Amino acid sequence: MNKIIFSLILAVTSINLTFAATGNVEAGKTKAAMCAACHGANGIGASEAFPNLAGQHADYIVKQLKAFKEGTRTDPVMAPMAVGLSDQDMIDVGAYFASLDRSGAVATADSGSGSGSQAAVQAPVVHIANASAGKSLYELGDPSRNIGACIGCHGKEGNSEVLIYPNLAKQHAQYIEKQLHDFKATTRTNFAMNQFAGAMTDEDIADMGAYLADTQAVANVKVKRVAPVAVITEAAIAGEAKAAVCASCHGVGGNSLVTMYPKLAGQNAEYIAKQLQEFKSGARKDPIMAGMVAALSEQDMNELGAYFASQKPTAGNGSASVLGKALYYGGDASRKITACIACHGTTGKGMAKAGFPAVANQSVEYLTAQLTNFKATARDNDRNSMMRNVAKRLKKKDIDALAQFMSSMK
Repeated sequence: MNKIIFSLILAVTSINLTFAATGNVEAGKTKAAMCAACHGANGIGASEAFPNLAGQHADYIVKQLKAFKEGTRTDPVMAPMAVGLSDQDMIDVGAYFASLDRSGAVATADSGSGSGSQAAVQAPVVHIANASAGKSLYELGDPSRNIGACIGCHGKEGNSEVLIYPNLAKQHAQYIEKQLHDFKATTRTNFAMNQFAGAMTDEDIADMGAYLADTQAVANVKVKRVAPVAVITEAAIAGEAKAAVCASCHGVGGNSLVTMYPKLAGQNAEYIAKQLQEFKSGARKDPIMAGMVAALSEQDMNELGAYFASQKPTAGNGSASVLGKALYYGGDASRKITACIACHGTTGKGMAKAGFPAVANQSVEYLTAQLTNFKATARDNDRNSMMRNVAKRLKKKDIDALAQFMSSMK
């Protein structure tokens, strides 16, 4: 039987996977014996080129092994190693690595040159990079550059509570950096991660690696919020005249007075343009909007988006909700519900370049309708089924609470 070498993925995805079989830790230990050459005897990578597997989620390991075997994730070493593995082999290996301790003591317990090599390579990265800046970017993102907060999917201090999202804490800095650079260059593809990493500088990536390598080193550092800046452009000025016809439903300046119609004021320009394009193509279905956009050019759509993005939204009609706030910022790991903060931002303003819309100040009625439509798949123009996979796990009380909370966000 082929033995495996596993390379950790740094990703944000909403794919729902369940594994019915139970993993056998002892069987997995035998099957994973040759992994030690790269990943260490105790699941701690022999060098920064190889990820730590100790304590990683079993479901996530199985998901990646399946991807290597099927070719949806490509790696010249892993592909032939995974091809002979059965589903049970993968589940056993996942169970074994998940049972190992992720503590630093495990890493230093490895014999030979592996752990020594790790310390020698990692030290200068930590000294050069700014772990505190990495923490701020990890927890808050940077709305002004459309970088989402990592904490929503990967958990506090890199300890993911959603099994298909990898643990990042105590991971090698060099490996974290490599994955982010690959996402940035799109040599690894995941829509959300390509967008977020694509907006990062090399310094951001180094900071993130330094933070995740030792989150406890900056545990007492207070994170700093980065505020976005609104810009009035020539496109926005041109879009104002074209938006006159929109006022009948969406209100003057995009502040709709009819709650069944969305507010467009302050919405991200890229998101508005995308919706207009999809109303025109039929990817998003609405008999009224289809007729309204039929004659619009791509330039028209971009200018309309720029105009509405430049407008200030009025306050929503929602009220504070404890449940809504908990779901928005923390999700629900037990039901595999991803925190909304990961895509829609700490203040509900969304991620413009990534195509994630602002939800703050929107009407309760409209937010409720859209979440309900995603849940029922009546709306299906979300990339990678991201919203549908989240919404299908929401109960009616969850939707009501989220709509109230998001509408109340400023």
